[in-house]
Amino acid sequence: MHSRATVAEALRLRDEEGLGARRVAQRLGLSLGTVRDWHAGKLPWHSRQTSEEEGVPTACVKCGRSEHDFPEFRHSYAHLLGLYLGDGCISSHPRGVYRLRVFLDKKYPCIVDECIESMQMTMPGSRVHALLTPSNCYSVSSYSRAWPCLFPQHGPGMKHTRRIFLSEWQQKLAERWPEQLLKGLIQSDGCRVMNTGRGGWTQPRYAFSNVSTDITSIFCSACDCLGLRWTASFPKRETAAVSIYVSRKADVARLDEFVGPKR
Repeated sequence: MHSRATVAEALRLRDEEGLGARRVAQRLGLSLGTVRDWHAGKLPWHSRQTSEEEGVPTACVKCGRSEHDFPEFRHSYAHLLGLYLGDGCISSHPRGVYRLRVFLDKKYPCIVDECIESMQMTMPGSRVHALLTPSNCYSVSSYSRAWPCLFPQHGPGMKHTRRIFLSEWQQKLAERWPEQLLKGLIQSDGCRVMNTGRGGWTQPRYAFSNVSTDITSIFCSACDCLGLRWTASFPKRETAAVSIYVSRKADVARLDEFVGPKR
């Protein structure tokens, strides 16, 4: 039986250095089949336990990676969470691998760059790809077995056809980084527009629209964390999007500090 430290090192080489099973097997002198099993989450029972003496982290029973330290996730995760809820999806691929994709308008290259950075910081061991699709938008994507663990909102069907809510650890991160969550939501499914009233006055305001009332509720909760006043416009048809507006001058100025016009 291979030691717990050997199993942990094989997972570390994959997660932190991005090595494939063949290179890990060569470096550690293991069989390729054994390493492939470990990378697929088929770990020896002893390696699913925490050993303070050996300093070996527990492996996630779902994806086989080192146990996720959710409370220590950085602001980049909150930003990526907003992007995913707005215009992202996760699809399954062979051997238990999943692909996270976020679709962004090619007119805003800075947003594309920020998405790439947040995705890379959230999953350092996986490469991030940005591909231009036939519909003139960028698909920013990355492969990992761990994406469903990081985004438990993943499930069959469109998001607005099922319940979407933040897990306890996600809620804590949302309350810690509400600015980044709002930034991701607005960059994906929102905008900064000029509001014109009677008499010809104009004032910028932010708008966020989504068919899922659960996702708009997450947006409103993040606004509440920052003390931002918001208003809602509900459509007559159930399949139409709900729109949330932040219009008060001081609140728009607050959002401008970390969101601003799309570019």
